[in-house]
Amino acid sequence: MLPSVLCNLSNIHDHATTTLKQCGGTFLFKGPWFTNLNFLITSDPMNVHHITSKNFDNYIKGSEYYEIFEILGDGIFNTDSHKWKHSRNILHSLFRQNSFESLVVKTIHKKLHSCLVPLLNDVSESGTVVDLQDIFQRISFDNICSIVLGFDPKSLPNKLIEFPEVAFEKAFNMAEDAIFYRHLVPRFLWKLQKWLQIGQGKTYTECEKIVDQFLHQCISSTFQEKSQVKCTKDDDEPTFNMLKALVEESGMEQIDRKFLRDNALTLLVAGRDTISSSLSWFFWLVSTHPVVEAKILEEIRANFITKEEYWLITSRVENLNKLVYLHGAMCEALRLFPPVPFEHKSAVKSDILPSGHRVNANSMVIYSLYSMGRMEQTWGEDCLEFKPERWVSEKGSIIHIPSYKFIAFNAGPRSCLGKNITFIQMKIMAIALLCNFQFEVVEGHNNVCPCVSVVLHMKHGLKVKVTKRGIIN
Repeated sequence: MLPSVLCNLSNIHDHATTTLKQCGGTFLFKGPWFTNLNFLITSDPMNVHHITSKNFDNYIKGSEYYEIFEILGDGIFNTDSHKWKHSRNILHSLFRQNSFESLVVKTIHKKLHSCLVPLLNDVSESGTVVDLQDIFQRISFDNICSIVLGFDPKSLPNKLIEFPEVAFEKAFNMAEDAIFYRHLVPRFLWKLQKWLQIGQGKTYTECEKIVDQFLHQCISSTFQEKSQVKCTKDDDEPTFNMLKALVEESGMEQIDRKFLRDNALTLLVAGRDTISSSLSWFFWLVSTHPVVEAKILEEIRANFITKEEYWLITSRVENLNKLVYLHGAMCEALRLFPPVPFEHKSAVKSDILPSGHRVNANSMVIYSLYSMGRMEQTWGEDCLEFKPERWVSEKGSIIHIPSYKFIAFNAGPRSCLGKNITFIQMKIMAIALLCNFQFEVVEGHNNVCPCVSVVLHMKHGLKVKVTKRGIIN
């Protein structure tokens, strides 16, 4: 089966979706005998419910997953058993604190006021075409660094100038490509490349060094140790520091640099990639569906009377829940374009899935989040259409769909801890931008498609023209 994958690599997610539909939602992938590329792939919600919840203990990340994503260390994405539970409990406790939520909201508002809105004003006045995905990646990176590390790397300027290059961000983008490469080639080959320091193996090692240096310098700076890091802090930046909070919450007597490094990287990756990918696809869908955009704007008008009230209301999280249609539009974007397109687990013991397929011990099982959002059996014949209405009940409330069907935030004990924070950030950003600007995808750029990576970014970015508008007086 490997030749068909290689021939369709540029649109691998859609190719997998088509194959899964033809096979009833589950099939066994077989690679050449010497590659050990054999695994079961599924988009069946009941299989996913079984894997992620009902028989959770039997399906772990495993050693192969850890090797592929070794750059993440012992963070919650990469570990099992007590290590995973320990890290998750600490992060869950931090996420539940009101001070953390307040920090997130304050950080986003500050960056919107000081950088993003002025930048887009400049763009609209000049008539320049910009890559909205690049802008979302930069503001998401600045926000998550402020939240986790306590400083703003200022990768997003407040006016139309040449965007600065941030070594850490560039390194991790390249590392993501190398990680996806490890999914496609035999294990012995990418390990050999790393040992010989050639090809993707060399790229991965170089990226890992840049990431490690960046994080260790920031950790040193946070705990007032000698460092050459240039992490300047503004006087009005929030005093809450996630690294110090991690130390306090974990109860460690001495600073465990590896623990901080791994968990900080996990939060940085989740905070940057999830938000930027989700916003990019959301704005592409909204800007190419004017009826949906009009309904979102009407809902904003109905709830926010003046600009002063708009900023006040969006700074209070409970008021964001009034925007039901906006929430539905975001869920719909996440259904069609989940930030993480696939997940894989390793079976501890042999098992039989609800679909009747057998899973052998130590074998890999992949479930495609991308494909699961595009199955007629789950979402109906209009599953490929962007319809926020499918999330809104006749009474005007949000329709709850089980996480093993709406899988964008994963399901079961490993469901995403940052789900609520993600929606808060997306809503504040969406309201701010849609109230002030109209985005038009440039001609010839309508065929937007996903890139081939472990994160569902847009292959060629999102090129738009920006014009000012004011729906709130």
